[in-house]
Amino acid sequence: MSTSVMSASSSSKTRPILVRLFRYDSVATLREAAWGTLFATPWLLGLLFFVLGPILVSMYLSFTKYDVISSPTWIGLDNYIRAFVGDDLFWPSFGRTFRYALAVVPLGITGSLLLAMLLNQGLVSTSVFRTLYFLPHLTPGVAMALLWVWLLHPTIGPINYALGLLGIEGPGWFSSTEWAIPATILVSLWANLGGNQMIVFLAGLQGVPQELYDAAEVDGAGRWRKLVHVTLPMISPTLFFNLIMGVIGSLKVFTVAFVATQGGPHWATWFCALHLFRVSFQYFEMGYGAALAWIFAAVLILLTLVQFRVSQKWVYYAGEGI
Repeated sequence: MSTSVMSASSSSKTRPILVRLFRYDSVATLREAAWGTLFATPWLLGLLFFVLGPILVSMYLSFTKYDVISSPTWIGLDNYIRAFVGDDLFWPSFGRTFRYALAVVPLGITGSLLLAMLLNQGLVSTSVFRTLYFLPHLTPGVAMALLWVWLLHPTIGPINYALGLLGIEGPGWFSSTEWAIPATILVSLWANLGGNQMIVFLAGLQGVPQELYDAAEVDGAGRWRKLVHVTLPMISPTLFFNLIMGVIGSLKVFTVAFVATQGGPHWATWFCALHLFRVSFQYFEMGYGAALAWIFAAVLILLTLVQFRVSQKWVYYAGEGI
């Protein structure tokens, strides 16, 4: 009898303590949530008014005829139908953009990886070379394009002059329909090989455990086998990330074509982003431009989803399955 009374009294004493603790935790959690929301409010407002808001507005405008001056007029799917069957520049611009991307993405990733592996050897003055490789990436796009327009000028450009000294006739570069896209590819690779992709690869390489290389060396593996069986599998998430960012960045090519060629000569560098820009900000067909932007965004999202699906077969995550 006394034991039951004691247990009842002890439980009655602990209940108020638990209630007070629960109330204290709830109040503290609410207070923290309130302060967190308050500090995040500027960012949330910026997200609402400068990101989500324009996205929703552009989606609405893609179903309208809008020229900035007059009010939008609802026309349904006419803009999308026009893009697929009524715009002579739409499909060719996609073709040129994908041709450009098919060259830039593999060359850019391979070159960035090789540079990162070179800088990961711990050689003398490595920090100096890292800075030198990264400097072109810091060059403003317009200044870079103007510089290369002069370097690749078919008559007074230093590159064609140097080729002439070697007995080689230099091509027309940006003024040639055949060489305009290769020239754009050259400029893009010069600017991006030592940029963010190289830095990301370098971080991934430095994260590979040295013990794996030691074990591979004990098993008799040479440099090539170490690269194939140790380095590439361990940095496959980094490679996958650079692949996604590289595809998105290459498909958005705009600055070099806009500054150097204005989409020419004879539409040779009329890429998707340039077509979208011309329609929206030169001809002021904002409704049709919004539709082009959403088609372009859908293509990027689809390609990214495909890459995620395919990545399950070759991307290795060290902590997976633990």
